[in-house]
Amino acid sequence: SCHVSDKHIWEGSRYDVVAKDTKGTGKPGQRRDVATCESCHGLQPHPNDSLSNIKLNNHIDRIACQTCHIPTIARGGVATMTDWDWRTAGKTKNGEGYKEKEYTQGDGEHRATYKSIKGDFKYAENLVPHYGWFNGQMIYTTIDTKFDPSKGVVDINSYVGSATDGKSRIWPFKQMHTVMPYDKGNNTLVYMHLWGEDENAYWGNYDFGNAIKAGMEKNNLPYSGEYDFVDTYSYWPITHMVAPKEDALTCNECHVKDGRMTDLKGFYMPGRDSNYWLDLLGIIAIITTLLAVIAHGLIRVVMNRKRD
Repeated sequence: SCHVSDKHIWEGSRYDVVAKDTKGTGKPGQRRDVATCESCHGLQPHPNDSLSNIKLNNHIDRIACQTCHIPTIARGGVATMTDWDWRTAGKTKNGEGYKEKEYTQGDGEHRATYKSIKGDFKYAENLVPHYGWFNGQMIYTTIDTKFDPSKGVVDINSYVGSATDGKSRIWPFKQMHTVMPYDKGNNTLVYMHLWGEDENAYWGNYDFGNAIKAGMEKNNLPYSGEYDFVDTYSYWPITHMVAPKEDALTCNECHVKDGRMTDLKGFYMPGRDSNYWLDLLGIIAIITTLLAVIAHGLIRVVMNRKRD
């Protein structure tokens, strides 16, 4: 079992991620307090019986196991939601809320693409993850976090890490896009009073202004009285949906110029990146080696003829 508990404290929480396990399996009977790939498979999960496997094991300190072994998410005919737009919520038919199910996922199930109480939804299947350097830490935008919507998309939660901190590895994430209401005067997120029998509950009266005002007052939070909508992203580290080993990523899916790691910066990746002087030295080394082999062969031919 991956999610072992101790006094109802479950390991493997997305709020306490071990992004780089350096202990592996540990001693027999130990390491039951973690939920990492390495705690079962060790720090050299591939058998050292070939050059390619040795090279794969050399990736462990920089690449999370999930990055290669979860090539896509939302497989097997079950879609994942990728977009949620609150702006369109509140539409009615004959005075009543309604829903539309216009997306049919691979297993035949129809998924809601619109709900009066929530807005529009979009889905995806066999989705290539978003990749980033991750050290296990997340920064969350909370109800009192101020932001500047004019600067672009607001991260509801952003992952922390870099190629140079020695603690991070490249991880796969699900990136979720949501358009949600915010306090236009204070530049903060808002609480909405969604459900209830009163006139301010959004899931009955479909009035954003009243629902936000009631939600903020109930939580004793300041509200300017003006709301608008802001684009947001949220990021979720992916650990489930491990594919069969034969479906793991191959070298040429990352080590190419337009591969999966194109957007990751700050480090040199063979096959993806190029350096003029390094490439020139490599070419010179190859030419020099080739000339040396030819010269050696010619010398052998000449010496053999002299002996004859």
